[in-house]
Parts: sequence; structure tokens; C-alpha cells
Amino acid sequence: MAHRNTVLRSVNSADEQRCVDIFQRADGSFGFEEFRRDAEDPSGWFRIGFHGDLIFESAQAAWQAARAQITWLTD
Repeated sequence: MAHRNTVLRSVNSADEQRCVDIFQRADGSFGFEEFRRDAEDPSGWFRIGFHGDLIFESAQAAWQAARAQITWLTD
């Protein structure tokens, strides 16, 4: 069975090279992940944070954890 998350919020850095997604899993839990892309690479976004396995009870809790762990979100 395919693993699928529903992205609830996506926030890009000012330079549009990084992104954080807040998502909900099929089981109702929430999480977040950080991605980056390189302008010279047309492949798209690459996961860099490896936070996606963390589990939160709400989207707000996932967002607060993301802000605590990803410094550019608080800039």
C-alpha cells in the first residue's frame, strides 16, 4: 500500500530554495519535513531534514517543533 501524506501547510524560505511541509498521515497523526531545491538541478525538491518520522498529535504541535528545529523558520 502506498504511503501518502496530506500536506496542510507549506512554507518556503525567502530565497525559495528551502521548504517545510506540515502534513497529516493516513492514521491521523501529524508531522513535518524540510526540503531543498537547487536552481541548477531540474529534479525538484529533496528531503534534507529527515524529520518526517516524528509523530505529533496536532498540526500546531508539528509546526511548533519545526520552528524549534529549523532555524530559518524563525528568521
